[in-house]
Amino acid sequence: MNHVFEQIQSMLRDAGVSFRHLHHAPTPTSEDSARVRGEPLAIGGKALSMRADGRAVLLVLSAACRFNSKRFRKRLGVRKLRFLTADELFESTGLVPGSVPPFGAPVLPFELFLDESIFANPRIAFNAGSLEDSIILELGAYLSVAGEYTRVEVTEPPPGRAR
Repeated sequence: MNHVFEQIQSMLRDAGVSFRHLHHAPTPTSEDSARVRGEPLAIGGKALSMRADGRAVLLVLSAACRFNSKRFRKRLGVRKLRFLTADELFESTGLVPGSVPPFGAPVLPFELFLDESIFANPRIAFNAGSLEDSIILELGAYLSVAGEYTRVEVTEPPPGRAR
């Protein structure tokens, strides 16, 4: 097991939070993850690690929604916004793309932003520091341990659905 997964499990247990851990075949995409978890795609918390004018940020959105980078850039008041490369992500967290859980400090060295799409679901499911380990928990329980975050609205609804 990796240190991030162990840290998340310890944090949840210490907080008395109920959660379900699922060990599964590697799931590199949100669609793969939803399928093995037996959960709707919308429940998946997709964590996007980025640099915004040099500062490290993590945006968590429903896996069923599309990210609007222009809207996020405007909300942050920054000119430059880009995804971290796989090497940058690994250097700063020890994680690979697709394994990033929806946590900022103290779990990961990112300023945390939660998109409104996350609040539309009763649960959140995510890869917990590994492509082979998922955690599923009630949204309220997640919010109680997520730490400091900023709520934003920077996604587009999935094709064919209005928000």
